[in-house]
Amino acid sequence: MKFSPGFLDEIRARVPVSEVVGLRVKLKKQGREWRGLSPFGAERTPSFYVNDQKGFFHDFSSGKHGDAFGFLMETEGISFPEAVERLAAMAGLALPVETPAAREQEQARAGLLDVLEWAAQWFEQQLQAREGAKARGYLADRGLRPDMQVKFRLGYAPPERFGLREALAQRGARLETMIEAGLLIHGDDIPVPYDRFRDRVMFPICDRAGKVIAFGGRALSADAQAKYLNSPETPLFHKGDVLFNHHNARKAAHDTGALIAVEGYVDAISLAAVGIAHVVAPLGTALGASQLELMWKMAEAPILCFDGDKAGRKAAHRALDVALPLLGPGRSLRFAMLPEGQDPDDLARATGQAGVMKVLDAALPLVDVLWQREADLHPLGLPEERAAFERRLREATRTIADEVLRRHYQMHFEERLGRLFGTPPLKGPAPSRYDPSRGGQFQRGATRARMVQSLPQRAGHIGEMALAPVIGAGLAQSALFRPAPSRIPPRVELLLLILMRQPALLEARAEQIAGLDLGHADCNRLRDAMVLMSTHYFPDHTALEAALDDAGFATLRQKIATSAAISTHSSASPDCPLPEAERAFDQALALHGKSHALHQQLRDIESVLGDPALRPEEFDAHFERLCQTRELIMSMDGMETSGDELRGPSGRA
Repeated sequence: MKFSPGFLDEIRARVPVSEVVGLRVKLKKQGREWRGLSPFGAERTPSFYVNDQKGFFHDFSSGKHGDAFGFLMETEGISFPEAVERLAAMAGLALPVETPAAREQEQARAGLLDVLEWAAQWFEQQLQAREGAKARGYLADRGLRPDMQVKFRLGYAPPERFGLREALAQRGARLETMIEAGLLIHGDDIPVPYDRFRDRVMFPICDRAGKVIAFGGRALSADAQAKYLNSPETPLFHKGDVLFNHHNARKAAHDTGALIAVEGYVDAISLAAVGIAHVVAPLGTALGASQLELMWKMAEAPILCFDGDKAGRKAAHRALDVALPLLGPGRSLRFAMLPEGQDPDDLARATGQAGVMKVLDAALPLVDVLWQREADLHPLGLPEERAAFERRLREATRTIADEVLRRHYQMHFEERLGRLFGTPPLKGPAPSRYDPSRGGQFQRGATRARMVQSLPQRAGHIGEMALAPVIGAGLAQSALFRPAPSRIPPRVELLLLILMRQPALLEARAEQIAGLDLGHADCNRLRDAMVLMSTHYFPDHTALEAALDDAGFATLRQKIATSAAISTHSSASPDCPLPEAERAFDQALALHGKSHALHQQLRDIESVLGDPALRPEEFDAHFERLCQTRELIMSMDGMETSGDELRGPSGRA
């Protein structure tokens, strides 16, 4: 079966290469690319890369290279038509049927593209002709240089009602094709269809491949009913699914790792004129979900740089509301706030690239803009106003579909509310290094390096209770004071096993567990090794476990993995979803904290009992507290061993 280029392009646009490859290879984001172990051979160090912006994979170990279709053909040994069928299903597209009607439809599409290209060429010619002088003057006044006019293929539509229609007819275009392409106005009450665009500066709108699919026209007459006029919806053009300058911005966005979104055509061209090529614009309407998806394929946290007036702020806030349900790791927004009354075009012409970059570098993360928007709605002096503010934040946060990200936004706002109103934040599990204010990325770099460098050199007895000698050697070594040193509490086994089975969680929580005393010398050494390994990439748990075995922890790792107390927990399975594993990890961590606090209380009582000035009645009272505390410890240990405490009231770990 022959597949049209348009159909294949639509599949590529809907299904990122990383999504296809990720079904077979465990990928990890590295900068603007994905990295993993080669599926074409055994290797320990990842040399396989996927680039969604460019739409290909490359394997340095084997030299193989290709797109999503090629990946399926290479890894599964299927034919090209079979690969297209598989990917079309992933994209939610029906396969084209080889029928005369289908061939006619494809020919009609090609005819529309031809007619639109002819129209773009004619508009360009009219701009350079004598009657295009007014349009050239307008462009000069807007600071759009001739080289930018050529690069963006700007043109001019003369005021005549039939100028374009006659020019296209001379090239063989059919009247029906011109109407279907959105170039003519027609209707039952219009006996002769006429040109849609008249006396306007013309901005061609292109698809991802750079083919003209529509136009935007800026009126030169002050009497025009619409200042800007776009092509209507056509078989080629759906304005909610298209970004102006997308085809030019793709490579620049990949090279810089950033993307800028502005409101208008002239804004985008002005930024490109000062050397900021990674810029796009919606088509005269509010930024929509489909356009955000296109932007996230080019950059993880695009910057919205809208006009610095009330309308610009409203547009930014609308985009924020559209984005919230779609947010996730690697999918956020930042907002560049322009001075009142200034737009990106003004800024670029007045300050050049340096001035624009200064504003872009100060862009606020989405989490801060959401906070600021809700805080600015009403004063916060009265309890009712504060309660309303908090309620608005909670309602906005609840719209985030990604469960893990939603929880981190909630924790972030609880902490800020506590600081703002002078109340302590709600207690909860210690946050991971996930930071929603940085586009959804785990914090790494200097913080992680300092944490690893500062790891203490712990010896064999760290974690055992240091009992004061004043109690006496016999009592200090009794079961009343000291648990069996060789036994690893189930909560500690569960903590370690979850980290071994979830490399992503290990990376996120490494700094937190680095200072955690597990109360067992061997476990503390294993903890230190895992913290050090968290700075390296492990595609899955088997690679991490192999590295631990190589480091001399094979026996301990196997002992923990087969522990009768925890091996049946769903959270200890490698197939456990990350959010569920993280919840179980937090529960075990809280239990460990409770145990640690009880042991600390035990040591405090012991210290008091060692005071020679203690009166007999005081000694009896403290000794009774010591026995009660020890009972609590033994009771908790017994619950752990049975699994009740770790499983919780729901019966799940």
